[in-house]
Amino acid sequence: MLKVTISGPPGSGTSTLVSKIAERRDWQSINGGDIFREEASRRGLTVEELSAAAKEDLDVDRMLDSLLQERMSSSLCPEIVESRLCGWWAKMNSIDCLRVWVAVSDDERARRIQKREGGSFEDCLAKSIQRQADDKERYMELYGIDLDDTSPYNLVVDADDKDEEEVFDAVNSNLG
Repeated sequence: MLKVTISGPPGSGTSTLVSKIAERRDWQSINGGDIFREEASRRGLTVEELSAAAKEDLDVDRMLDSLLQERMSSSLCPEIVESRLCGWWAKMNSIDCLRVWVAVSDDERARRIQKREGGSFEDCLAKSIQRQADDKERYMELYGIDLDDTSPYNLVVDADDKDEEEVFDAVNSNLG
């Protein structure tokens, strides 16, 4: 049964946080990306092909988000769900759980992405800012959701000056 949603922009450390919670609490997790990969496989497409289709047809995103919401509402849902909008879905569907947003500045996200993927800081920063802008526009068009609005989250962790252990501690202490 769902106990916590983890959301944040790319490079914020959500995947690392989910791994730590799952390991230390012996919980299961699902990532919105898992739903995406499952759907690509079901359709006989590569992830890249489904991604291209999603850019051309917003109904692909709507369908994938609907699948995630169904899974989140199921009694078979793992304890942890990670996706950009899962906190919104939990709030909108009245799912009683901790809804976490991991906040990180553009510069810090770029540093983390650069460390993980390489490349110049400037390129990582430009790509990160563009991706965030594209996502903001898409979620506003699809659902009227403003990614800058953290009101659905009952815990916002500013991770700019925190290492992964400090972010984990902040969330874990709120899980009881």
